[in-house]
Amino acid sequence: MKKSVLILGLVAFFFVSCGETKKEEVKQEVETPAEPAKEQTKTPEEYLALGEKLFTEKTCVTCHQPDVKVIGPSIKEINKIYNEKGGSIVAFLKGETPAIVDTDPGMVAIMKANLDGFVKNLTIEELDALAVYMNSIK
Repeated sequence: MKKSVLILGLVAFFFVSCGETKKEEVKQEVETPAEPAKEQTKTPEEYLALGEKLFTEKTCVTCHQPDVKVIGPSIKEINKIYNEKGGSIVAFLKGETPAIVDTDPGMVAIMKANLDGFVKNLTIEELDALAVYMNSIK
């Protein structure tokens, strides 16, 4: 009887220890980092096209026209002020810097709400493309 209990105990220990090894192997496979994605760069024309597409799809065009103030300042006015003040449109779109073009508190609140809804999920590449498009309008 003692031998059977001892043998059963050894068999149980064997199965348990084999299971732990298997779990460890699976864990190591999961933890192995994948190769980083290769950085893809776009041509200036591709950034310009992407920026124009985003400007339209994200409805920026509703408030901002190239030459005239509609609801918000024109793109030319935005470019002029950002260039004069050395501002970064990308930093503004990311929420890292305050508004420098139209600083009226009511307009800033509207802008903030729109930016939170339209551009918060854009990648840095997409934000750069928007800046390329806006800067292309002279």
